[in-house]
Amino acid sequence: MAIRILPNTLINQIAAGEVIERPASVVKELVENAIDAGADKIEITLVDGGKSLIAVTDNGKGMEREDLELAVERHATSKLPDDDLFHIAYLGFRGEALPSISSIAKLAITSRTKQAENGWQIEVHGGIRQSIVPAAAAVGTRVEVRDLFYAAPARLKFLKTAAGEVAQCVDIVNRIALANPHISFYLVDGQKKKINLNGCQGELFNSRLKRLSDVMGREFGENSLLLVAERDHLRISGYISLPTYNKANSLSQYLFVNNRPVRDKLLLGALKGAYQGVLEIGRYPLCALFFDIDPDYVDVNVHPTKAEVRFFDGAAVRGLLVSAVRNALSTGSRQTAQPTNTQSLLRDSLAAMTAPFVMSDQQEETVVLNDYHQPPASAFGRLPPMPSRPRTAVLPELERKFSVRAEDDDGSACDAADGVLGQAKAQFHHTYIISQTEDSIVLIDQHAAHERIVMEKMKKALNEGRKPITQILLIPEIVELDLADKQCLLENAANLEQLGLLVEEFGPAAVIVREVPAMLKDCDIQKLIRDMAEQIAEWGRNFALEEKLNHIVATMACHGSVRAGRSLNLAEMNHLLREMEQTPNSGQCNHGRPTYIELKLKDIDKLFHR
Repeated sequence: MAIRILPNTLINQIAAGEVIERPASVVKELVENAIDAGADKIEITLVDGGKSLIAVTDNGKGMEREDLELAVERHATSKLPDDDLFHIAYLGFRGEALPSISSIAKLAITSRTKQAENGWQIEVHGGIRQSIVPAAAAVGTRVEVRDLFYAAPARLKFLKTAAGEVAQCVDIVNRIALANPHISFYLVDGQKKKINLNGCQGELFNSRLKRLSDVMGREFGENSLLLVAERDHLRISGYISLPTYNKANSLSQYLFVNNRPVRDKLLLGALKGAYQGVLEIGRYPLCALFFDIDPDYVDVNVHPTKAEVRFFDGAAVRGLLVSAVRNALSTGSRQTAQPTNTQSLLRDSLAAMTAPFVMSDQQEETVVLNDYHQPPASAFGRLPPMPSRPRTAVLPELERKFSVRAEDDDGSACDAADGVLGQAKAQFHHTYIISQTEDSIVLIDQHAAHERIVMEKMKKALNEGRKPITQILLIPEIVELDLADKQCLLENAANLEQLGLLVEEFGPAAVIVREVPAMLKDCDIQKLIRDMAEQIAEWGRNFALEEKLNHIVATMACHGSVRAGRSLNLAEMNHLLREMEQTPNSGQCNHGRPTYIELKLKDIDKLFHR
């Protein structure tokens, strides 16, 4: 077969297959064009999920008649004035979007500049251009795309439902809106307003945080940490979530390179590594990170959709990101995510307490004999009889029944010296500590909190090159293991000895433990050794201690911390709180779960209409 040059219409349709995948791709290209035109207000209208109509209206600088004619030509652009692909100052630069769209849909562009008396309109249907005509128009540009893929019907069957396509469009507009907080974005699907983001005023970080809260939710704004780092030709800024504020997927991780939304495996992997040791397995942090890098050190011209980039020095970018995230986490290491809806949380509990129940005649008689009183009916309906305060309290019975441990104190208010976690008041269910601050009540998980404290102490000792203080066992512990686990454990006995755990061979199927770290002297040694042997066997024989240090130390700390179910007195509880306030990452345990929850007094007051 002879070689021939393809017709322009077919060339444009092939290009459209790379640039235009779905309605969201059209929305992305048109919105980016509007931003490049200097618009500060962009309106998007969808019909049938964008399959029937996509209309994007902006108030940018508009186009003259000559520019409008060239705009629908392939590889025609105003965004490369010096023909320099290494210093790209715009979101678009290929000149492929409009001709690609027009080759597979019915495209109409109406535009007017500020100086012009009237606007101009051009239409292109399936690659066939119509004559340009005058049109009444406001300053700016309106692009209408109708019957998407009508010229390439095979692509229609790959589209999702209208609702699914709208969701994709909303996601891409939200990503672009995060990078441009000063621009107003509005998206309407049929008669439903999906996005209503007004431009944010003020300094960059303030406006950016407000836009992040609008897009990602108010809770993100309240549970995020500011991140700023700079090195050589790279600057990273943005916000990351506290480890205890996370999601089950990575869809809320937004990355921008020179204000361009990207999805980069290198950056996502670095982010995951930075949260190692403070985030629960299977959970993902939320973030919006902005990378400002010298154009000479990044290539955005690697894919038609411009969603991928290549860094000249990827290792340097990854290293700065990891260190910046860890520094930010260390500044907020004693914070934990606040309840997203305290009122709802407590209301559910109160509703359960006040739910009506049926008593037998004998129970009702007992109620009267024990000096119970009946409150008036309320909006909840008829409430059950509520007990008055007993004239005498028998603490042992109360403790056995409700597992509440409290001690007398002088009743003084919390002193500022008590720290952010306040003063311990009681322990309930032998697991949780109740603490009081000046304006809140704090609930602390004693095991999770002590687990983090023990781990950080062990890590600090190792980082300083010190061997943890050890405790020689009066009666050495013999632990039976299967042959494979035992062999892996003994091969790494020297590594374990650095952690204060002295393990030796004892017979054909057992090891003997002679020393343990002093912090772990009360732990279940049998379970600790078995768990560690299984972990080391899973990692393989040649694992490096440095790479798995967090896992090993976390396992040891978990076994050596105060267990749930152990009674503590007030002095022990307050000592635990003061140690939490001095310990890095104490807002979450070694597995990423929160160590405490704070309930503000003003939120509790609202429940009682005070």
